[in-house]
Amino acid sequence: MLRHDDRIVLDGATLAQFMPMHLLLDGEGRALSFGPTLAQVLQANAVPGARFEDLFEVRSPGGAVTVGQVLARGANRFRLLPRSGVRVGLRGLARTLPGSGRILLNLSFGMDLVAAVRDLALTDADFAATELAMELLYMAEANAAVTRELRGLNLRLEGARIAAEEEAMTDPLTGLRNRRAADLVLERLCAARAGFGLLHMDLDYFKAVNDTLGHAAGDHVLSTVGRILREQLRAEDCAARIGGDEFVVILAGRTEPKMLQTIADRIIARICQPMEFEGQVCTVSASIGIVRSLDLAVPEPVQLLAAADRALYSAKHAGRGRAVLLVTRGE
Repeated sequence: MLRHDDRIVLDGATLAQFMPMHLLLDGEGRALSFGPTLAQVLQANAVPGARFEDLFEVRSPGGAVTVGQVLARGANRFRLLPRSGVRVGLRGLARTLPGSGRILLNLSFGMDLVAAVRDLALTDADFAATELAMELLYMAEANAAVTRELRGLNLRLEGARIAAEEEAMTDPLTGLRNRRAADLVLERLCAARAGFGLLHMDLDYFKAVNDTLGHAAGDHVLSTVGRILREQLRAEDCAARIGGDEFVVILAGRTEPKMLQTIADRIIARICQPMEFEGQVCTVSASIGIVRSLDLAVPEPVQLLAAADRALYSAKHAGRGRAVLLVTRGE
């Protein structure tokens, strides 16, 4: 640092220490010195004698190209974009130094600080000792870490909530829906006036399995029936265990009698096949009552379940191991 005629003259090394993002130009706008951090931004373009307009594209003030035009528009504050290909915007101040006619620019990254540090691998040493850039980055990173942790916590809480709701709607033995879930599906479909088929199924001879082979064998039969129902139905259908050996199947959008009969007969055929448990054969069959929502002028869950129960009784009375479709039009 030299003193000349009571004016302080700063050399490039001193400027670099205090202003690592400075650019010193002569009166014609040619580069005399670059701050070391700015040199990283400008890369191969950071050569003495380079013209301001070859180093930067002026974003503000509008219409300016040269540094003289920037200053002529009274824009001591300006925004630049390096022509080096480093995609970070720069903000800064400019002053013409008294006596020498040289122009001093002091630049900063502004809102692009994070991108600059990331893309150029900048460290605390690349900023002035008084610069708070890195402290701000540390704060931003800490805030991002807290935000990520909160987001993760929210996701875990949401997952736990969904799992709890799913558990509350599921029969633990069969993996099917429970009565509460079936009631909700029926209420939703009835409210929407959607056409659907309803099957009420009861296992025949299930009590005999429990009495002769034990409750473990009975549980095996129930879990096997649950698997059969899942295999026979679509994802949009609902199969629920609503009692000990009672099941309800809701077939969304299926109201054609022949189709409903075919589905019920297929389920019965699978359930009638012998089920082996610990070397013992469990033999059951199934009776199914079938109703259709469109057979009621105003379908209501209670009425449909009552009608399906009557259809099931008819199937039992007819000899079990069969499905009966009950037409309830006019109720």
